[in-house]
Amino acid sequence: MEEIPDEDNPDSSKSSSSSPLVKRARKLLYRNLRVGVTDGRVFVGKFHCLDKQGNIILYDAVEYRQIAKPSSSSASASDCMEHRSLGLILISARVRTSCHVECSLDEQMSLLSLGDA
Repeated sequence: MEEIPDEDNPDSSKSSSSSPLVKRARKLLYRNLRVGVTDGRVFVGKFHCLDKQGNIILYDAVEYRQIAKPSSSSASASDCMEHRSLGLILISARVRTSCHVECSLDEQMSLLSLGDA
């Protein structure tokens, strides 16, 4: 994948591509992520990008939320998951509580190591 240097700052591509955090983020591109937010919802989608503020953009995203569904046999409510397709979404870093990559254990270990990047 060839990088296009910024015309205003010719060293921008060199400095960003050598950063270990950028290398780690590039390993996550197009992988399925599961992101939890403060209100209890969970978003599952493919990782598209991450900005400097820590906001995440997912595409082909699906929102899952827990809803209380009254049970006819008892007075207490049982929980069930409701989902809806969203497409492209931005998840703010302020509301994000968790972020998990959906992959095998071997892939998770390779994502954690930067030696072969």
